[in-house]
Amino acid sequence: MSSLIKDIDLNKLPAHIAIIMDGNGRWAKTHGKPRVFGHKNGVLAVREVTEAAAELGIKYLTLYAFSTENWSRPSFEVNALMALLVETVKRELSTLNKNNIRLQAIGDLSKLPDMTRKTLLEGIEQTKNNTRMTLILALNYSSRWEIVEAVKKIATQVNDGLLSVDNITSDVFSEYLTTKDIPDPELMIRTSGEHRISNYLLWQAAYAELYFTSVLWPDFRREHFYQALLDFQGRERRFGKISEQLIEVQ
Repeated sequence: MSSLIKDIDLNKLPAHIAIIMDGNGRWAKTHGKPRVFGHKNGVLAVREVTEAAAELGIKYLTLYAFSTENWSRPSFEVNALMALLVETVKRELSTLNKNNIRLQAIGDLSKLPDMTRKTLLEGIEQTKNNTRMTLILALNYSSRWEIVEAVKKIATQVNDGLLSVDNITSDVFSEYLTTKDIPDPELMIRTSGEHRISNYLLWQAAYAELYFTSVLWPDFRREHFYQALLDFQGRERRFGKISEQLIEVQ
């Protein structure tokens, strides 16, 4: 399947790809292991997809690493995930710098354990000058949380007389989101066979192409990533127009 890369049109790549990395627990269960085993093996998929995206020229890759709802999981699993994040960021930092990849994060980072937040912020600081690609981790992230926070900030600005209600547009609203300096994703991938976007980038994904695959995340490799890109490139993105209008523009 590695020959798939030859079919990818490098002039029609999405600038931003978002991924819901689902299926770690089920993968572990099929191997007779605890869920944490699946999370650890999912790191290999993260590394491979990140490298593949950077090699192709994708500028932004956002991974849904931990949602606000994930705190409700058993404490030992949450603790293991946080420890895995610390371990992974420390281990992969030199590779990120070697590949000129910048690390960023979105979500309510203030609620993360101290060591997790410290390690993450150090990684962000040490890669801030890299320019090849930006890898964004969505941590303690919820799109509804993000939208509510944006509304609160806008309401405060209006109340303080710093912003007029008449000047609030979708572009202005986007400036109050955690992704304000990041282009909207054009392609969203979800693994494991589930067909939903689970409170992930709801505002930003308004016009994103959705790609669902039954492959569990720990098994997801660059060949599967290429398949998603080829599927994306085979679609007609109309943005509310009809096909004939797109032809006229061309």
